[in-house]
Amino acid sequence: MAIVEITKENFDTAVLQEQKPVLLDFWAEWCMPCRMLSPIVDEVADEREDIVVGKINVDRDPELAIKFGVQSIPTLIVMKNGVVEQMAVGGRDKAQILALLD
Repeated sequence: MAIVEITKENFDTAVLQEQKPVLLDFWAEWCMPCRMLSPIVDEVADEREDIVVGKINVDRDPELAIKFGVQSIPTLIVMKNGVVEQMAVGGRDKAQILALLD
């Protein structure tokens, strides 16, 4: 499944109203750990049809980072039915990301 760029404008529709679990990747272009994590998140998105993967650029949408208390990036958040189920800060390997989803 394709990656969805999440902004404050589409957050309600793309995340809160989504029926599937949503994996949110909070990142920034200047963040090297974020850039290292990105291809792994992309791979998970390609392999898992049962989830939605959204990326939130904290520089463009700091309000969303504040809303979720994101103080360090990369941060991954799993939401189900509009509720935060899991949160992980820092780099993760694929197995650890998949474990967040299960």
